[in-house]
Amino acid sequence: MPGNNQTIISQFLLLGLPIAPEYEHLFYALFLAMYLTTVLGNLIIIILIILDSHLHTPMYLFLSNLSFSDLCFSSVTMPKLLQNMQSQDTSIPYAGCLTQVYFFLFFAALENFLLVAMAYDRYVAICFPLHYASIMSPKLCVSLVLLIWVLTTLYAMLHTLLLTRLSFCENNVIPHFFCDLSALLKLACSDIHINELVILIIGGLVVLLPFLLIIVSYARIISSILKVPSTRGIHKLFSTCGSHLSVVSLFYGTIIGIYLGPSANNSTLKDIVMSMMYTVVTPMLNPFIYSLRNRDIKGALKKVFQKKSLL
Repeated sequence: MPGNNQTIISQFLLLGLPIAPEYEHLFYALFLAMYLTTVLGNLIIIILIILDSHLHTPMYLFLSNLSFSDLCFSSVTMPKLLQNMQSQDTSIPYAGCLTQVYFFLFFAALENFLLVAMAYDRYVAICFPLHYASIMSPKLCVSLVLLIWVLTTLYAMLHTLLLTRLSFCENNVIPHFFCDLSALLKLACSDIHINELVILIIGGLVVLLPFLLIIVSYARIISSILKVPSTRGIHKLFSTCGSHLSVVSLFYGTIIGIYLGPSANNSTLKDIVMSMMYTVVTPMLNPFIYSLRNRDIKGALKKVFQKKSLL
């Protein structure tokens, strides 16, 4: 009888997406285009922020990290999905599966915490404009980014290490397009109560606490503007916070719609839809939201094209 910490199987099989064979090539082209758009869009944001000195501010430090997170988040699952759609072999090694779990959790939590930092930055910019430079000092901003990376590393590592103590005996088929934590727990043939407890407590804090902090930040921002209501104040709110509000709405709207919406008959299909929103749609749309709604990003992009035309 194997011990509880002994893994018998050496690989998992990913079932992938529930797509009819005649549509596989169409969806492959669609997902490839979406992934390339995600990579290109986020790379452009990062490069513009590095090249333009006017964008070397706290807001764009957080945005560059968010773009990097989106780029990596999509890269955790999409290359493997695209490979499996073109191959008969959909297996993934045990170590590769755990690695995918780790980075999926890491970049999901990273985006969550970065959205909080960006909300705090907007709160200080609007509510304390005269003290913005002293409050959001370079030292504080770098410290916040480092803290966020350390917290997300610990969070992802905790779940991954707890996963390594489980045994996987017979069933190694994952009804998903990547190694999802909840799907792996369903395959385990050892006690998963500790894993579920950590997901409930730590996972809940990682999602709910940042969401509440963002709500509080924007409540204070709106309250500050309403004290002296004016068209200029409302315009300032949307021009300063519009891009961030759009990304927050997209990110948490997906969570609320999936987890708090009516339960679907097929929970596996619901999980797949949720994961596609996280790993494909949201990372792809974020660069467009910031480039279309942000005058600084559009200005930096124009400068790059003007320099090219002068060469």
